[in-house]
Amino acid sequence: MNGVALTFDDGPHPEGTTAVLEILSDAKLPATFFLVGEQVERSPSLAGEIAAAGHEIALHCQRHRNLLRLTPGQVRTDLDRAVEAIFNATGKGPLFHRPPYGIFTGPALSIVRHREWRPLLWSRWGRDWSANATPSSIAALVTRDVSEGDVLLLHDSDSYSSEGSWRRTVAALPRILDEIGRRGLTVASVR
Repeated sequence: MNGVALTFDDGPHPEGTTAVLEILSDAKLPATFFLVGEQVERSPSLAGEIAAAGHEIALHCQRHRNLLRLTPGQVRTDLDRAVEAIFNATGKGPLFHRPPYGIFTGPALSIVRHREWRPLLWSRWGRDWSANATPSSIAALVTRDVSEGDVLLLHDSDSYSSEGSWRRTVAALPRILDEIGRRGLTVASVR
């Protein structure tokens, strides 16, 4: 990958995803959205908007649960349901998978590889899910020593994190983009 990849987890979210899409559209930049099946089922047209805007559609899960607490059968069922919801809403199947909390298990990794999805975690995160996060702290954490090839993790939803956290992420995003540009880096797709 050339450039820095922007990735967003836990959506789609009616307000957070919409605001992120607007910023990305204005800046003409790509991102990867790791979608949650139950959120896609709540907002299928918004998931479709993400795909229609040309962003990478990726798989997070059906329900946001720690894979360490699930049997291999439960993981398989969760991922299959999520892929079905995502495909029905976007017409696209995912190429990438990121588990909730960034925790893979051996069986989950086996399922992901068998389905020919590529596991993708991150190299920088803003901890934007935290109640203590501020737009400044998010931007500072995610861009500290950012360099070519980094994958940045942000969240466009507060469905599984502190209430209103998406607002802080949206406020941090222009700062993040400015810093990436200041460093002479580009935003690129994870492909």
